[in-house]
Amino acid sequence: MLGPVAAWRVDGAPLPLGAPRHREVLGRLLVARGRVVPVGRLVADLWEGEPPAAAVGAVRTFVAALRRALEPARPARRPSRLLVTEGPGYALRAGRDTVDAWRFEDTTARAAAAPPHAAVALWDEALAQWRGPVLADFAGVAWAAAEQARLEALRLDAVERRADALLATGAARDAVADLRAHLAAHPGREDGWVLLATALDRSGRRGEALDTLLRARRALTGAYGPGGAAALARAEARILSGTTVPVAEPAGAADGVWDRAAAAWDRSVPARSRARLYATAGLLRDLAVTGADGLEEAREHRRDLVAAAETTGDTELAARIIGSYDVPAVWTRADDPGGAGELVRAAARAAARLGPDGPPALRARLLSVVAVESRGDAAADTVLPRAADAPAAEPWRLRAERAAEEAVRLARRLQDPALLAFALNGAFMQSFAGCGSAARRDVLGAELTRLATDHQLPNHEVLGRLIRLQALAGLGDFAAADAQAEAIDRLAHRNERPLAGVFTAWYRALRRCETDGRPAARTAYARVLAETADCGMPGLTRGAAVLVTLVPVMRGDARPDPDDFADLDPGPYRPWLDPLLLAASGAAEQARRALTEVPRPPHDLLQEALWCVLARAAASVGHLPVLRRARAELAAAAAESAGAGSGLISFGPVTHHLRSTDRALAAHAP
Repeated sequence: MLGPVAAWRVDGAPLPLGAPRHREVLGRLLVARGRVVPVGRLVADLWEGEPPAAAVGAVRTFVAALRRALEPARPARRPSRLLVTEGPGYALRAGRDTVDAWRFEDTTARAAAAPPHAAVALWDEALAQWRGPVLADFAGVAWAAAEQARLEALRLDAVERRADALLATGAARDAVADLRAHLAAHPGREDGWVLLATALDRSGRRGEALDTLLRARRALTGAYGPGGAAALARAEARILSGTTVPVAEPAGAADGVWDRAAAAWDRSVPARSRARLYATAGLLRDLAVTGADGLEEAREHRRDLVAAAETTGDTELAARIIGSYDVPAVWTRADDPGGAGELVRAAARAAARLGPDGPPALRARLLSVVAVESRGDAAADTVLPRAADAPAAEPWRLRAERAAEEAVRLARRLQDPALLAFALNGAFMQSFAGCGSAARRDVLGAELTRLATDHQLPNHEVLGRLIRLQALAGLGDFAAADAQAEAIDRLAHRNERPLAGVFTAWYRALRRCETDGRPAARTAYARVLAETADCGMPGLTRGAAVLVTLVPVMRGDARPDPDDFADLDPGPYRPWLDPLLLAASGAAEQARRALTEVPRPPHDLLQEALWCVLARAAASVGHLPVLRRARAELAAAAAESAGAGSGLISFGPVTHHLRSTDRALAAHAP
C-alpha cells in the first residue's frame, strides 16, 4: 500500500497482479483492513457514477484473477485462505506482518515505546516501508482518500519523532538535514520547525536556529493567523535564554529532568563512595527490565559491580550489592551460565562470611540469589550424571534447593512482601527436581501473583502470571492460560516491561499449534522466531528453532529427517538431539554410544520434552537403560503435555510417549 499497489512472494519475487482493475480491487480490500467489502460496495467504488450492466461479473473475474496471482500454488477447487468469500462480499485475510502499511503502524508503536537509541533504529525501519505515496496508482479516488490521508499523517509524525529521538541521543547534527527536507515539502508543520531550530541550536548554530524560527513564523502565519504558533515563541525564548534542554518541548520533560539530575549526581557524590555502588545496583536492577538492550547491559555490568563490591573488604556492603538484584527470572536456562555460576559462588561466600547470625533479611536475599542463579545446571561443579544411570543425589542441586527453602522461610518470618517475592522466584527455579511439577508451579505462581497484587509489585505480578501461564499450558488448561496471557500483556504495557511480550508471543504460537494444526503453527512459529531472535535472552532463544522443528516429529511417531536440521544451530540441546538424528540416519551403533554418554536433561521447563526425545532415540536403537530411565522420569508427568509447561512448544500428551516407550520396552525385552 505504501506506494503503487504491489505484492511479492516470500523470496522477494514480484507477483503479477494483472490489469489496473485487479490492483484496484486488491487496494480496496487492503483499505478495509480485513473487513468484508460487499460486492455492491466494490462495484460502486470501482465505477463512480453509473456502473456497466456486467459490473458484478467483472468484479468476480477480477477476484478470481487475484486469487490465482496471490496463491499460485493453491490446488484447483480448494478455497482461498487469503482472499476469501464471506457473506455478501470479499475480505483479505492477510497477516499484519505481510502488509507494509500495517508493519509500518506496528513498528511505529514499538518505536514510540522504546528508549531513544533503539527508537531511532525502529523509526528508520518504519519509514523504510515507504516506496511512494499511499496507493500511488489510485490518487484521487474516493475510496482511498481517507486511508491515504491517515497514513500520510502518520508518516509525517514518524519523521518528526525520529528527529526527536535523534536529539535525545545527542545526534543533533544528524537531524538537521532530514528536517530541512521534511519542512521544504511540508512547511506547515510547527513541531518540525521547533525540532529543526532545536537541532541547530544544539549543533552550536544559534543564529541559524533563530533565523529558522523567523522563517517558520512566516510559513505558519497563514495557518494560524497573527499571534499563533505558540510553540515557536517558547522555542525562541528557550534558545535566547541559553537553556539547552527544552522544558516541555519535543525531547520531553522527563528526559530533561534525567539529564539535570544525572549531572547533579556526578557533581555531588564523591568518587569511590558507597552511594555510587548502591545507586549502580539499583540502576542495573531497573535497567534489566527495560528491554533487550537494557537486559544485556545489566547482565554485563552486574558481574563487574559485584567484583567491585567484594574488593572493598566490607562483607555487609558486598552482601547488599549481591542481594539487591531481585529482577524477576522466568526462563530456567541461564543466559550466561558461567556468569550465573560466579554469582552463586559470590552469594555463597557472602552468606558464609555473614554467618547464621547475620541480618536475616540480607541472608534471605543472598540465598534467593543462590536459588535463582542455580537454575538448570548453572551451578554444577562436577560432570553431569548420565541419563543411562540410576538417579543419584547431586550436591549442587541439593544446596540450591535448601537455599530456596530457607529463603522462603526467612522471608515469611520477616513478613517482607518484596523479599518473599524474590524468595518465591528462587523457589520456582528450584521446583524442577523431577518431571510433572506443573500443578505445584501453578500453586506457587498463584501465591506470587496474589502477593504482588496486594503489595503493588508489578514486576513480580508479571512473573507470577507467567509461571501460571506455563503451568496451565502444561496441564492443558488453555482457557485459563489465555486469560493469564491477556493480563500479562496489559501489565507489561502499563508498566513498560517489553520482555514479557516475548513469552506471550511464544505462548500464542504454541496455542496456534494446539488449535489450528501444524500448517498454521509453522507460520506462527516462523514469525515468533524472527521477532524474538534479538530479545537479549540467549538462554531462551538459542536452539529454539530446533525445538520448533521437532514439534511435528515428536507429536507423531516417525523419525526426523536429518536434512531438516542440517542448517539449524542446536545450541544447548545438541547432546539430546544428536542420538535421535544418528538413529534416524541409520548410524545405530553411534546412536547407542551417544545414548550411553548423554547427560540427563537439565531440571528445567523442558525436561519432559528432552526425556521424550531421548526415549524416541533409545526406542529406535533398543537402548534399554535410557529407555527405562526415561519411562520412570516421565511417569510423574502423565497428566501433562510434554514441553507445553515451557510455554514454547508441545510434543503432545506425555501419555502418548509413555505408550510408545512401553511398546519399545516390550519389543526389546529379553
